[in-house]
Amino acid sequence: MTMILYFLILFVELVILILVAVYGVTLLFSSAMGAPYVPTSKKRIDEILKEARLKKGQTFLELGSGDGRIVRNAVKQYNVSGIGIDINPTLTFIARLYAKKEKLKNIIFKTQSVFDTDLAKAHVIYLFLMPQLIVKLLPKFSQLPANTLLISHGFKLEGWDKKLYKVVKTEPFSTFFYRA
Repeated sequence: MTMILYFLILFVELVILILVAVYGVTLLFSSAMGAPYVPTSKKRIDEILKEARLKKGQTFLELGSGDGRIVRNAVKQYNVSGIGIDINPTLTFIARLYAKKEKLKNIIFKTQSVFDTDLAKAHVIYLFLMPQLIVKLLPKFSQLPANTLLISHGFKLEGWDKKLYKVVKTEPFSTFFYRA
């Protein structure tokens, strides 16, 4: 009996180690693709969403959604439709689990590159991406429908100064609000 218990504990430890290793590898993958996973605090999320002045029925798209905390809060608090996009399948899976646990219906998460994402139907686009990735996305942003709200947490959009209408200065990252 003790031998079976020993092997069971050993098996459980092995499974945990494998899961941690897979999670670590996917985080390294995200970083290599230009968007490391850096979660935003609940307080900062609430401040950002309040400033966005979301309206019921809008579509809120989060590029680099990680565990989906921003888009999930937007859906919960403001009754918008939510779309989370992340290249990391592990984080997308975790985001789906959280959304299911919270019984959120009006939300989907996709594992895909932000470059393959259709931005045209979004009313609000939120991103917290590295500057070099943002620079590569700028041509896609120039094709957004008029009045699309673009929120960049952490980094300014180069060349979009005329479309910048609000900056919320906070440490360590400010948030920049633009209108396409």
